[in-house]
Amino acid sequence: MASKERQTILLACTECKNKNYYYARGKKKEFKLELNKFCKACGKSTKHKEGKAN
Repeated sequence: MASKERQTILLACTECKNKNYYYARGKKKEFKLELNKFCKACGKSTKHKEGKAN
């Protein structure tokens, strides 16, 4: 049952818009997720914003 309460989202780089990471979080979200992650396309750490996964 716990898996139905989770939602899979994509994290996309804010600079090159490349979708790099999948992330699972609860469905009761209060804000858009934004993390500093390493982007392979840019070659540096950049902010990655939340997007929907299919």
